[in-house]
Formats: sequence, C-alpha cells, structure tokens
Amino acid sequence: MIAPQSFSSRIACVTALLLLTLSGCAQDSYERRVDVIKTHVEDFYGHLKNNRVGAAVHENEQIEVMADHMAETVLKRSHGQGTTQAEREFALMKTARETAAQNWIALGQYFTIKQQPEKARASYRRVIDTYTDPTERVYREQAMRALNDVEIASEPVPSPSLTP
Repeated sequence: MIAPQSFSSRIACVTALLLLTLSGCAQDSYERRVDVIKTHVEDFYGHLKNNRVGAAVHENEQIEVMADHMAETVLKRSHGQGTTQAEREFALMKTARETAAQNWIALGQYFTIKQQPEKARASYRRVIDTYTDPTERVYREQAMRALNDVEIASEPVPSPSLTP
C-alpha cells in the first residue's frame, strides 16, 4: 500500500538511482533527461496524492516515451559511436523503464487502497504485458503477486440469485 511518506521516499530512491547511474557526467543531455524523468516522477506522485489519476498516468506515459526514444538512440549509437555514450544512454533507458514499471505498480496499489480492484488489476496487467525483458522480471513478478493480492483485498462479488 502507498503511505504518504512513501511518495517522498520513492522519489528520493529514483533520484539517487538516476544520479548513481550517471555519476561523472558533465552538464549534458543525459543530466537534462535525468532531471526531466525526476520531474515526471515527482509529478506522477503529486497527481496521485491529489487524486488526479489521469494526470498521473500521463506523466508515467511520458517516462515510457522517453525510454522508447532512448532505446532508438542506443541502437543508433551502438553502431557508429563510442561505447561509453551508448552505455550511458542504455543505463538511462533502463532506469526510465524501471521507474515507469514501479509507477504502474504504485498506481495499482493506489487503486487497491481506493477499493477499485478492476483498475488495480489493469495497472498490474500493464506491467506484466509491457515489461517483458528478462531484466524486468522482478517487476513482472511483483505485479503478479499484487494481482493475486487484489483478490484478497477486494470485496467478494455477490453471486447471482437463483430465485426468479
């Protein structure tokens, strides 16, 4: 479940991960993109905190779009430029994808708290269906466990009456 303190701790964790991933970089496009991702993450949790789910989803989609663009750049750079640039780009892309997966899981937790099990299920399925790379297994497994947990947390659906 998402506690109010976890918003700040998740943002701090993502920020630390991003900074560690790109430590040693000069003020360049990578640092600017780290800042953009950090802003999207902060906005994502801010929107959730204020019950603006659509806006939170949009922020997370923006992180995924950035990751997709970085994947294209990694492919281009791996063919023609030095490996250091491609490695940095790959690390940032991986971090963006992991961040987005964590955000979808947090959204599922949000829906569970709000007693909206169908939306929680959809959020967890999003992770399971989208994050299929072997390195993203941990997020799929977490989403699968959470999907099972939704059944525990959700109210039973009344069965239809047999009387006419």
